[in-house]
Amino acid sequence: MFHHALEYVVELEELSANPLDRVKLRRTKTTGEIDRRAVVNRDQARELLTAVTYCGRSRGPMLAAMFARMRFGGIRPAEAAGLRGKDCHLPKNGWRLLTPEKTAPQSKRRFTDSGKAHDERGLKHRDQKVTRPVPIPPGLVAILRDHIDRYGVGDDGRLFRTRTGGVIFGSAYAMVWKEARTYALTPDQVASPLAARPYDLRHAAVSLWLNAGVHAPEAAERAGHGVDVMLRVYAKCIDGQREVANQRIMDALAG
Repeated sequence: MFHHALEYVVELEELSANPLDRVKLRRTKTTGEIDRRAVVNRDQARELLTAVTYCGRSRGPMLAAMFARMRFGGIRPAEAAGLRGKDCHLPKNGWRLLTPEKTAPQSKRRFTDSGKAHDERGLKHRDQKVTRPVPIPPGLVAILRDHIDRYGVGDDGRLFRTRTGGVIFGSAYAMVWKEARTYALTPDQVASPLAARPYDLRHAAVSLWLNAGVHAPEAAERAGHGVDVMLRVYAKCIDGQREVANQRIMDALAG
C-alpha cells in the first residue's frame, strides 16, 4: 500500500521517482536445520511412547508401534503408513531388518491420481520399487511382533490402518500425539517446540545415531537422506562434538 501511495505522489510530480524502487529486499536464507529444542532425549521419548497407549480406547494402542517405528527406526510418517507385513523380517532374537518400499503420503484429493486422500508412491528421493533396508533393534522387533499378533495386517498387508482398514490420516495420529504430550510432558514442555510433531521422533532417532558415533554415510542410508543434506539438517543436534574437537586439537598440538 505504501509503495502505491508513493507511486501516486510521483504521478502528482511531488517526487521525481519512487524511492522504494532503489531498495533491494534480501530474503533470509533458510538452511533447513532442525530446531534442537524439538529433539527429545531417551527418557522423554520413552515417556511419550508409553503415553500414546493411554490415548483413547483403541486408537492410541493401535498406533503405538507406528510411533515406535519412527523413534527407533527413523522412518517417516508416510513410510510408516505404507509399511506392509512383507516389508518386515522379524525373527525373535537380535537386530532385524525392514525394507519399506511404499509410502502413503496424504494430499488433497484433487492432487492425487486416484482421487483419494492417499496415493501409494515410492520412497522419498528414490526410484519406484527401490527399497531402503533399515536395521532395527531388538526392542522395536518385539514391539512390531506384538502389534502384528494383536492386530494382524490389513487386506493389502499394511500394518497400520484404521479400525475399518483404511489409511490413517495425518490429523488422526497428530491428535493422538497431541494428547500423549499432555500426559508425558510438563506444562512448560507442552508449550515448547519439544516433540511438537510426530515427525520429531524421526529427528530424535537420527540425532541419536549421529551422537552415538554412527558414520554419516551409514546414518544417511538408514534415514533415506543424502549425506550432505543430513549433516546440514542435523548439524546442531549433534551434542558434544565441540569438546571432542577441542580434545583432538589439543592432542595434535601436544604431539
